[in-house]
Amino acid sequence: MYIEGIIFYLYLRMNTKIYYTLTDESPFLATQSLLPIVTAFAKTADIDIETKNISLPGRILAAFADTLPAGTTFAGKPVTDDLAFLGKLTLDASANIIKLPNISASVPQLKAAIAELQKNGYALPDYPDAPATDEEKAIRARYDKVKGSAVNPVLRQGNSDRRAPNAVKNYARNNPHSNGVWNESVKTRVASMDADDFYGNEKSITMAEADTFKIEFVAEDGSVTELRAAKPLLKGEILDATVMRMAALEKFIAETMADAKAKGLLFSVHLKATMMKVSDPVLFGAFVRVFFKDVFAKYADLFKELGIDANNGLGDLYKRLEGNAKEAEVKAAIDAALAAGPDLAMVDSAKGVTNLHVPSDTIIDASMPAMIRNSGCMWNKEGKLQEVVACIPDRCYAGIYDETIEFCKKNGAFDPKTMGTVPNVGLMAQGAEEYGSHDKTFVAKGKGVIRAVNAKGEVLLQQDVEAGDIFRMCQAKDAPVKDWVKLAVTRARLSNTPAIFWLDPERAHDREIQKKVEAYLPEHDLTGLDIKILSPRKAIVETMTRAKAGLDTIGVTGNVMRDYLTDLFPILEVGTSAKMLSIVPLMAGGGLFETGAGGSAPKQVQQFLAENYLRWDSLGEYFAIAVSFEQVFLATGNKKAKVLADTLDAANGRILENNRTPARKIGELDNRGSHFYLAMYWARELANQKDDAELAAKFAPVASALEANEAEIVAAFASAQGVAADIGGYYIPKAELLKKWMRPVEKFNQVIDGI
Repeated sequence: MYIEGIIFYLYLRMNTKIYYTLTDESPFLATQSLLPIVTAFAKTADIDIETKNISLPGRILAAFADTLPAGTTFAGKPVTDDLAFLGKLTLDASANIIKLPNISASVPQLKAAIAELQKNGYALPDYPDAPATDEEKAIRARYDKVKGSAVNPVLRQGNSDRRAPNAVKNYARNNPHSNGVWNESVKTRVASMDADDFYGNEKSITMAEADTFKIEFVAEDGSVTELRAAKPLLKGEILDATVMRMAALEKFIAETMADAKAKGLLFSVHLKATMMKVSDPVLFGAFVRVFFKDVFAKYADLFKELGIDANNGLGDLYKRLEGNAKEAEVKAAIDAALAAGPDLAMVDSAKGVTNLHVPSDTIIDASMPAMIRNSGCMWNKEGKLQEVVACIPDRCYAGIYDETIEFCKKNGAFDPKTMGTVPNVGLMAQGAEEYGSHDKTFVAKGKGVIRAVNAKGEVLLQQDVEAGDIFRMCQAKDAPVKDWVKLAVTRARLSNTPAIFWLDPERAHDREIQKKVEAYLPEHDLTGLDIKILSPRKAIVETMTRAKAGLDTIGVTGNVMRDYLTDLFPILEVGTSAKMLSIVPLMAGGGLFETGAGGSAPKQVQQFLAENYLRWDSLGEYFAIAVSFEQVFLATGNKKAKVLADTLDAANGRILENNRTPARKIGELDNRGSHFYLAMYWARELANQKDDAELAAKFAPVASALEANEAEIVAAFASAQGVAADIGGYYIPKAELLKKWMRPVEKFNQVIDGI
C-alpha cells in the first residue's frame, strides 16, 4: 500500500500536458504576450504547456513535408504535421487542447501564404489554378487539403457546448452596448431564392447497413467520370445530396440588384466564402460575375489571359490588371457598372473596398449580427449607415435572419441590460457535415447527372445538373448525433433551462436528424425538463421572445446553425462573440477548449501594423485556460491545477469588473495591457487563497511586484503605441520582432520570467 501510495503521488507530480495551438493573425500575435504568462503560472502546478502549430503556413508546410529538404524547420522546429498529431490525440481520453481561431483559407489567402513561404526560402510549388498534368493535380490535391475549414473537422471529435460566462453576461448588463434603434419603418430585408437552391433540392437517406459510395458524373452521352473514389459509409450514417442551379442563382441576383436599386437600398452579400468548403466561394463569384456582367462579357479574353476568377473577388481582379495596357479602360468599365447598379455595402468606405472585393471579408455569422446591431444598416460609399437588401441565396439558414429582422421591426432592439441568454449545444463531432466537404462538392462540367453509387453499383442519391451547377454531398454519423442529444439533455438538466432542437421538417437533412433525436431522447430521464423540436423559424421567434422577456433558452442546433447562432446571440447579448466559453467534451473523454472568434482578426492585424495597437480580446483564452486547468484536476487529481483554475476564474471576474479588456484605439488599454492585468489579478488571487500554502507563498511576491509597478508598466505599454509595427511578415512573422512588439516592457517580463 505504501509503495502504491508513492507511485500515485509521483504520478500526480508528473508534468501534465496541455497542448496550446499556434494559429494566425491577431490570435497568434496575442499568444506571444499571453503564453509566457500562462506557461509560468502553469509550471508551478507541474503542468507543461506544449505548443502545436496549426497555422495556415504550418499546415501548408506539413502538406509538403515529404518534398522539403531534410532538416527543414519552421518557427524554430522541424516541420511536422501538428494537426494530424492533435487529431490523433482527440481520440485519447487524456487529450487537453486549447484551440485558438485559425485562418480557414480562401484561395486568395492560400496563395498569399504560399508566396510568403516561398519568399522565405521554402521550396513550395505554386498553386495550380487549372491543373493539367498528373503532377499538377497531385500538387492541387495537397493544397486543397489545407484550404477551407481544414482544421475543425479534425479536432472537433466532440460536440459543442458554447455559452456566455456569467461574469461576461453580468458585465454586459451593467455596461450595456447599443443594439441600434428599430421600428416598423425599417426597409431592410433578407433576400433568398424561392426554388432551385440547396434547400429546395436536398435529398437525404440514412444507411441501413455499412457500405461504400463513390461519386460519378454521367454525361448526356452516357460517359461516366469518377469524381471521387469509393469511401466508407457506416450503418446509421446520414448521407445528403443537393444542388444549387447556377442559372436560377444568377437570375435571383439580377432581380435582387434591380429591386435594391429601385428601393434605394444597399446591396449586400452574406456568405461564408472563406472557410465553408467549395460552394460559398462559387456563390460569391456568381455575385461578382452578375454585378459586372457587361465587364466580364466584354473583356472575357483578357480576363482569361490574366487568370482572373470572379470567385476571388474584385480586389484580385484589380491586382491582376496592374500594369496591363487596358487597366484604365477596364477600371472605367467597372466604375460604370458600379454607377449603373445598386449601391454596394462597403467593407471599408474610406478605401473604396466593397462587399464584393474579397470573398473572406464578409462572413455571414459576423456581418449579419453587425448589421442587426446597426439598426439594419451597413456602411455605404460615403461612410454613412444605410438600410440594405441582405442577400443570402440559399434558404437552409436564411430564415433565422429574416425572422430576427422582422422581430426587431415589431418589438424594437434587444436590451443587453435585460435580455436572456442563449447558450448553444451544437452538433459538430466527426465532421457532422452540412455544407458539403471538399471531396464531395463539385461544379458540374456539363449537363448530366451526378450520383452516389454504392459497392453493388446501386444509386444511393443523384441530382440532375447543368454546366456550372454546384453539387454537394454531406455525411453525418450516428454516434455524434447520439452524443449531441445526451449533451443537450445534460445541459438542460444542469442549468435548469428549456432546450429547443432547431430542425426543419421541410428540409430533407433535418428530417433524418429528427428521426434520430426522437429515438434517442427517450433514452434519458426527461422528468421536469422542457425540451422540444421546432423549425428554425419557429425556434428563433420563440427564443427571441423569451430573450426579450429576460428568459434563457438553449439552442440545440446542427453544425452550421451552431456557427451562426454563437455569433448572433452573443453579439446582441454581450457585444462580441470573442468572450464566449466554448467547451468541446470529446467523445473519447478528453477536452478541447476553443477560444474567441476569429472573424475580426485581419482588421485587427491591419490596425496593429499601422499603430502598434492590438485590440484582440483574449478573454476567450482566459476562460478556456481556466476550464483546461479544471480538466487537469478532473483527470489527474492535481489539486494545484484546481487552485489555478479557481483563481483564474476570480481574476477573470476582476478583469471584467474593472474593465481591463482591450479598448479600440491608441492611448487606451490594448491586448498586452489586458494580459498584464490578468497576471496581476491572477497572482493576487493565488497569493490570497487558502487552499495551497505553497502556491500562496510563491505568488505573494509576484503580486506585490506587479502591483507596485502597475502605473509604470501600464504607462510603458501605452507609450509604445502609435508607431508602425514591422513583424517581418503577415503569415510568417519573425520571432525576434514578435518578442520586441508583443513583450515590450522589460520590467513586466522580468517578473513573469522569474516565476
